[in-house]
This record gives sequence, structure tokens and C-alpha cells, in this order.
Amino acid sequence: MRFFNTAGPVNCNDHYYLQPLERFNLPEILNLIEQKKYFILHAPRQTGKTSSLLALMKYLNDQGTYKCLYINVEVAQSARKDVFRGIRAILAEMAAQSEYLLKDDFIQNLWFDILNKNGADFSLKNVLMQWCMENEKPIILLIDEIDALIGDTLISVLRQLRSGYTNRPKAFPQSIILCGLRDVRDYRIHSSREKAIITGGSAFNIKAESLKLGDFSKQEIEQLYTHHTEETGQIFESKAIDMAYEYSDGQPWIVNALAYEVCFKMEEGKNRATSITPEMIRNAAERLILRRETHI
Repeated sequence: MRFFNTAGPVNCNDHYYLQPLERFNLPEILNLIEQKKYFILHAPRQTGKTSSLLALMKYLNDQGTYKCLYINVEVAQSARKDVFRGIRAILAEMAAQSEYLLKDDFIQNLWFDILNKNGADFSLKNVLMQWCMENEKPIILLIDEIDALIGDTLISVLRQLRSGYTNRPKAFPQSIILCGLRDVRDYRIHSSREKAIITGGSAFNIKAESLKLGDFSKQEIEQLYTHHTEETGQIFESKAIDMAYEYSDGQPWIVNALAYEVCFKMEEGKNRATSITPEMIRNAAERLILRRETHI
């Protein structure tokens, strides 16, 4: 039996879900990629950014025109201002994900030597150049949790991506999507090296667009909850859906958390013959608040 997801990306086999590619304007994104644009996708925590990026990667690879890779650079957050350590973590992540997701070990076989030969401030650019020149298909790179990076590590990543921009698509990714909590223009990055505040807009001035992933509409909440009804026969009363929307304002994690609480944790709701009422949604919200799980 599937359930409502409250942790991590959507797994279609385990979770009730809305189609991730319908969460944003797919034709607009495909148009930006075709135009070789670098752009931003941002939204608050727990809104489905990672699920949407993973779905986009699968879609692009299935289409066959591009070779698309998703990486999460949060692994480098603890490096803070240690640029060498941060770039090393990012390159290791890129190599591992390329090998796992794309069955491509090219990056794995060269990144370590390039890093030690060229240093941190050129190695990300160089590895991407070598990888793109090796591939017949244009590369699309999806970088998640970009604003988890701190200080000079973030500055180095943004500047290396900007530096390689003119080499696209033959010797640099045709399109790069940076995904995080905020628009890159809002970044104010403290550089220990330069003893100054660097703005994201100056470090990454090649950004073409900034797209925001929205919350669920009331109709989308109803659609999500209907998947549970279809699989179990358990009905969400119309006013219960209204109350879930009122409490959550469409925030995806809260929408899922309310439904998980009422259908899978509350004894009354575990009985699939029991309809989900507004009072049960109210009780679920109070239980979440008491447990301090409303962390958005």
C-alpha cells in the first residue's frame, strides 16, 4: 500500500503523488534548455523541488536528445570556506551520480587527478569541459541545494560555471539549472579571501530566468487525496479537504503530513471504512503542532 510522503523525494512506487513534471511549466523549461540558457528553480523547503528535478532528468534522458545529470551539492556544505574540500566533495558526488544514474564512469576516472593537478578553482570547470567534449549529446546539469554551499566554496562554484559558459554546448553543459531556496540574485556571500560581500547576481550574472515552484491548489490537494481513496476506498469529505487547504495553504509537506497523520497514525483513520472528516483533520493538525513537526 502506498502512503503520503513526508520525507525526501517522491518514490512513485511507495507514495501518493502529483505528477512532478506538472508542478512547473515544462514547455518553458524545455524552451530554456533548447536556447542553451542557465537558470534558477527555487522554492521553500519540502515543496517537491528534488522530486521535480529527478523527474526532469528522467524525462530528458528518455527523450534521447540530451544527457542529463542530477547532483546534490549539500555534501559540500560542511566544507564552508575550505574551497578545496568543497570542490572535492562536489566532484566526488558528480562522479558517483554519473556512474550510478547514467552508467558513465568518465568523471570517476579523471576527477581526482584533475583536482590535484589544477587546484580547486579550476577543477570543476575542467572536469565539466572534459566530460562534455567526450559526449556526443549535449550535457544538461541539474544542481540541487546550491545555496547549501557557504562562502568561498559557493563563490568558486558560481564563478567556474560562469567561466565555462561561453564553451557550451560542445565543451560545457548546454544548460544548467541551479535549484535552492532562493533566487541567486538574493545571495549575499561572505568571501574570506576577498574580505568582502559578494552578491549572487555578480558571481553568476549569466542567469536567464528565475522560476519558482508553487504550492498545491485546493484542486491538487483533492487530486492527491483521491489517490488514497482509489486505492483504499477511504473517502475524504469535501469539508475535510477544505480544512486541509486552510491549514496548509497548499504547502506540500503540510498537505501530506496532515493526510499521513489522519490515515496512518490516528486509530480512527486507520479504519478504511471511516470517512475523513474536518474534525479529524483538525486533530491531525494539533498533533503535528504538539510534536513540533510543522518545521516549514
